[in-house]
Amino acid sequence: MSRAADRLKVVVNHLDRPSSFVQASTSGQNVTYYQPQALRYSFDNDLLSTEQRISYEEDGFLLIKGLVSGEDIDRFRAAFERICRREVQVPGLVVMRDVSIAKSEFVPDQKAISKLQDFQEEPELFRYCSLPQILNYVECFTGPNIMAMHTMLINKPPDTGNKTSRHPMHQDLHYFPFRPADRIVCSWTAMEKVHRQNGCLVVLPGSHHGTLKEHDYPEWEGGVNKMYHGIRDHDPNHPRVHLEMEKGDTVFFHPLLIHGSGMNQTQGFRKAISCHYASADSYYIDVRGTTQENIGQEVKEIAARKYAVNDVTFEDTWAVRGRLVQGDRTNL
Repeated sequence: MSRAADRLKVVVNHLDRPSSFVQASTSGQNVTYYQPQALRYSFDNDLLSTEQRISYEEDGFLLIKGLVSGEDIDRFRAAFERICRREVQVPGLVVMRDVSIAKSEFVPDQKAISKLQDFQEEPELFRYCSLPQILNYVECFTGPNIMAMHTMLINKPPDTGNKTSRHPMHQDLHYFPFRPADRIVCSWTAMEKVHRQNGCLVVLPGSHHGTLKEHDYPEWEGGVNKMYHGIRDHDPNHPRVHLEMEKGDTVFFHPLLIHGSGMNQTQGFRKAISCHYASADSYYIDVRGTTQENIGQEVKEIAARKYAVNDVTFEDTWAVRGRLVQGDRTNL
């Protein structure tokens, strides 16, 4: 076994011990040794390196380059375009338009659609959620029983000048009435080159160590897209990372990580496909009386209008969307 492997084995053996700083006196100086703490956000299944696990522990996100093939991305794009042209009807699918063009004449083209949500009944798009290379990483955070709970294909449009293509800084856990938070993870894959000019993801590293904050619609002059809640207060001086990515790159992140995206200042559309996963061993919570009560009520009202039912609960809306992608459906 190499020296590097020996050292790695020693580090791993320390991971299950409490963190501590030990002052050791020497003849000439004091030396501080750091012993890593037990890792709470990931499991050791031989896929993630110790460095990757510690990075996710500290930052709340992990970027994997080139995880999804160009061929798969092109197939997802083709499925998206078929939906835009109204060639297929997908049960339960939510088709969203940017608020700046929402009341304009609808043209069956991808330029009129800013997001597809809940595509779990579209076989080609849902295939993304079952890709083995994605699930291999997801299992590191959720464990072996995996539910795909929330699906999106984002088609961020060129900004019309009203800054409505922005997505306010938020925590995804705000939308989810299931726990524990540490057994939820999002996979977000760039469908083309994503950079600051076309509105890449912006994350606040380490913010997943905090609590779920109060969210609501930001008071933006140009308007805010439906369901785009934002954090009411966060430290504007917190260090930010702009996740510039190539086609097929995938970032996995914790549901408490504060993130958002800026305007698309190009003439093209910025596409990404994503899925939120949760351990099937998770459980639902009642959000009444919590900071999530506003989103719970909004979702119930939308469901009541869409399906003409009045007794649906916030948890119900998630239970029908969730689909098992690996292992056993033990609880959710």
